[in-house]
Amino acid sequence: MTASAATVVAAASTSLAASPKQRVFIASGTPDGILAYDWDPVKAELTPAGVASSVPSVSWITSSTDGKYLYAASEVDSYNGRKTGAVAGFRVENGTLSLMNMPNSAGPGTCYVALDHTGTVLVSADYGGGSAASFFAMAGSLSPAIWMQRYTVHGPNADRQQSAHAHFASFSPDNRFAYINDLGGDSIHIYSLDVDTAMLKAAGSYSAQPGAGPRTLHFHPNGHTAYSVNELNSTVDVLEWSKADGSLALVTRIELLPPGYHGPTRACDTVITKDGRFVYFANRDNDFLYSFKADATTGALTPIARSNCGGKTPRNFVLDPTEHWMLVANQDSNLISVFARNPETGVLADAGKSFAAASPMRILFL
Repeated sequence: MTASAATVVAAASTSLAASPKQRVFIASGTPDGILAYDWDPVKAELTPAGVASSVPSVSWITSSTDGKYLYAASEVDSYNGRKTGAVAGFRVENGTLSLMNMPNSAGPGTCYVALDHTGTVLVSADYGGGSAASFFAMAGSLSPAIWMQRYTVHGPNADRQQSAHAHFASFSPDNRFAYINDLGGDSIHIYSLDVDTAMLKAAGSYSAQPGAGPRTLHFHPNGHTAYSVNELNSTVDVLEWSKADGSLALVTRIELLPPGYHGPTRACDTVITKDGRFVYFANRDNDFLYSFKADATTGALTPIARSNCGGKTPRNFVLDPTEHWMLVANQDSNLISVFARNPETGVLADAGKSFAAASPMRILFL
């Protein structure tokens, strides 16, 4: 580590001396789709704890707020004799997973699942099928699909937008609306959510710049700002969310790429600190993290610096519960890389350490 990184590590180690180890699950794009690790926040170390589940090709996992239940997206092209992916529900007991059931999704290539704020409705997105579905989530068990939608609009990028590609699902701060990012169709589909029936009803859409490819959508703690990462042109749409009708309006657009860069690029994911003071984005192919200071009231972003992600293809990244460490799932390096973070300045260390993980797609602390 550099001297600056060592200083941050020393400070973090002192303040975290009494912190216990914590179970971490890693979604893996392999036949052993969920891996278990133990996290030590003092040493910033991940210790392998075996295969948690052999549900194949898991691209995303999420959990209930109490950590008792976990849900997964299995990004396969056929399941149970149908050309769809699957969603899986688990009960979590003493750091282990017990599979409850695994219904079909709406289409092939299920890449994402999101749980609403009440923990009763799960929404899935299918990249390959360009489709989405909703399910009742009941103590780790999932109903058959309640609502399904297939999208048909596609954008101008001939290589990546030959068809619709649903990639992400999220819920408004008040849980009244659901959002599906369609990378292939350059849009975010907006729905009103009925928690009692798990039904979604069309309530409009947000149109991104043609060819942008909106991949993810994250809401700032201020309750009215959202950030949509555009994968294909490596930009971020800073959006104003309307509580009245769930609509999204463009405030400004942030460029993630350094000046003069014209190579391959795929923007990816977002991390927002609990207090809303800092926001981070990940970019693949030229592989970096980009740190920003955020105005806690307006959500406006001021750049801090680009930094090393520790490997190739940072598919997902998260802060540990203490927010002293940033963990990065470098998919094509088969590594989880860990960087110290200064909680006062938001700055990430320029060097860290890495731990082996097969095709890591998502990091989840319980």
